[in-house]
Amino acid sequence: MKFLRNYNIDIIKLKDGRHTFQFEVGDDFFKFFEAEDWINGSKVTVIVTLNKTASVIEAEFKFSGTVRLTCDRSLEEFDHPLDFTEKVIYKYGPIEQEISEDVFMITRDTPSINIAQLVYEFILLAIPAKKIHPDYAEEMDDEGFEDEGSLVYLSEELESDEIEELEDGEENPEKPVDPRWEILNKLKKKD
Repeated sequence: MKFLRNYNIDIIKLKDGRHTFQFEVGDDFFKFFEAEDWINGSKVTVIVTLNKTASVIEAEFKFSGTVRLTCDRSLEEFDHPLDFTEKVIYKYGPIEQEISEDVFMITRDTPSINIAQLVYEFILLAIPAKKIHPDYAEEMDDEGFEDEGSLVYLSEELESDEIEELEDGEENPEKPVDPRWEILNKLKKKD
């Protein structure tokens, strides 16, 4: 996989201390990972800073740029800005393995580490679950849900005049209150 070699960092030659590497992530990168939605205009710069010591290599990934997304609401394409940082630790050990999502074990004679999969996963996690074009963003609330008024679920047993009373803030006097809830209602009224 010749393409992936572009995202190798030769660590065996590095001396202890800080080292910085820069990678460009564009359409070819997303095409390789079959992320068809992000092709045509995505451009992200990844600056990787390695701090190599005798026992570990700490890697800090700084992402900046934009990815091209399609709005879930209007199907319009828009550029979503990315600006975030992630950290990964490479520990020296007897075998190469993933210990956790941000800790990897490598051997002392590992010639290089490939960051392509990590970069893809970090970008994937930075993409919002609900992709909304900036023109429609003000119609969303803080949690990312459409603010089209509050929904009220009412029992089918209520008559239309009872619904009006409930909307006016009055309690339904015809139905007895469960004794377990009476105590909570008293606490609520004290506030």
